[in-house]
Amino acid sequence: MAHYFDAQPTTESDKKTVDYRVNGMNFSFITDSNTFSRSGVDKGTDLMITTVIDDIKARGAHKGERLLDLGCGWGVVGITMKKVFMAFDVTQTDVNARAVGLAKENAKNNGVKIDLQVAGDVLSGVPEDKMFDIVMTNPPVRAGKKVVFEFYEQAFKHMVEGASIYVVLQRKQGAPSSEKKLTELFGNCETIAISGGYHIMKSVKE
Repeated sequence: MAHYFDAQPTTESDKKTVDYRVNGMNFSFITDSNTFSRSGVDKGTDLMITTVIDDIKARGAHKGERLLDLGCGWGVVGITMKKVFMAFDVTQTDVNARAVGLAKENAKNNGVKIDLQVAGDVLSGVPEDKMFDIVMTNPPVRAGKKVVFEFYEQAFKHMVEGASIYVVLQRKQGAPSSEKKLTELFGNCETIAISGGYHIMKSVKE
């Protein structure tokens, strides 16, 4: 059975275009079979994007902040964040090579330059010494809790002191267990938004 977290999808390509609007900006994305939420931006990801934009604006964005879009799919998170915060250094990574190819195409089509777009298992494709100020992820719950927790553990190693990780999950998808894991790793975890069953959790590396 094909999954969006397959490294090399073998299902026949079936591209489609979806529109998205956030922060007063219009975007157009190409999606494909065997990628996450191919019919459009899912409610959880949309909530995370809008919540994080507001959170960063509230504290003040800084030039050169490094943002990681972990499990980027076809690229909506990193591309919209780069468009809103043009001075950010954005990295996108996903295990799914087809999804990363789409992310590259979508960045170009939406007029943004993503600094690094790479396919690899969790953070295996990202240089060991590359560190981040912000991590955003809608983790692949269907891949299992072990993989989801690996997202958090590997992200932690690539985060500078004071960096924030934002995670979106539905309560029924395991938000409580993720909150516990993030608290164990970071020493803190705050739910900063809830809508339609989706929780946006934030932890800061102290």
